[in-house]
Amino acid sequence: MTIDQLIGAGVLAATLRLATPILLAALGGVVSERAGVVNIALEGCMLVGAFFGVVAADQSHSVVVALVAAMAVGAGLAAIHAVAAIHLRSDQIVSGMALNILALGLTSYLDYQFYGTTGTPSDLAGVPDIEIAPLAAVPFVGDVIAHQNAIVWAGLALVVLIQVFLFRTVPGLRLRAVGEHPRAAETVGIAVRQTRYWAVIASGMLAALGGAYLSLSVAHSFTDGMTGGRGFIGLAAMIFGRWTPVGALVASLIFGYGTALSFSLQGASIGDVRVPVQLLSTLPYVLTILAVAGFVGRSRPPAADGIPYETEGHA
Repeated sequence: MTIDQLIGAGVLAATLRLATPILLAALGGVVSERAGVVNIALEGCMLVGAFFGVVAADQSHSVVVALVAAMAVGAGLAAIHAVAAIHLRSDQIVSGMALNILALGLTSYLDYQFYGTTGTPSDLAGVPDIEIAPLAAVPFVGDVIAHQNAIVWAGLALVVLIQVFLFRTVPGLRLRAVGEHPRAAETVGIAVRQTRYWAVIASGMLAALGGAYLSLSVAHSFTDGMTGGRGFIGLAAMIFGRWTPVGALVASLIFGYGTALSFSLQGASIGDVRVPVQLLSTLPYVLTILAVAGFVGRSRPPAADGIPYETEGHA
């Protein structure tokens, strides 16, 4: 085991790449839960985003069309959850898990119907990497960040935009008010239900972008269940990050580093003992459990998070 295997440029560059889908799911969770709706269906939104992004890329040969299609389908799945959670006032956990199961079954079925046993085409339009020439010349730093995918940069930009939106703008203040005290928010004229609807739909779009990143930037194909629980890890990152975009970024980088480390240390040994590959592959999930177990009791979610709301006219 060497320093390079622990904190080398390759490991840190991989950390950014691997943290991106988790970050996008976590940002979706932040937006939704700040408005008072728990969106457990982020995993399903990621999965449909990954699949329909591939289908759109195959049919249109345009990565822009593919990303728009992925986000649109993610928004559609999130809208179903929004109707169940906001209009029908159903249990948000049950609704979200049902949609996750639906997404898993639907994408597996459609993948077989569209591509059979041969798999997705190998010439899909992919999201390009962006090379920043001035940074590329800087030792170590250039190796880490100068050749990252466009969606990696988009994810970092979204952290800044959502942080500013939530904590520096009037619409962001209204959204947080809806998640903290919806009755008071409605009293001052804020449309609670409409705010929650668009927040949940926006969360589905962000998660679907994370899924499209996996299929169009990383794998350049779709495989059944390829999200691998990243939507749930994103929710853990959101909790770890105390329901803030910057906190979610830090938590996502920690989870991404755990995954990068599991790849980097394959074949490594401590003294004469070889580190088991199977043990290393559990690192991201162990980190998720530790993060939630260690921080969920100390972090305070929005006061109305997960609580269905009845308007005054229906009370």
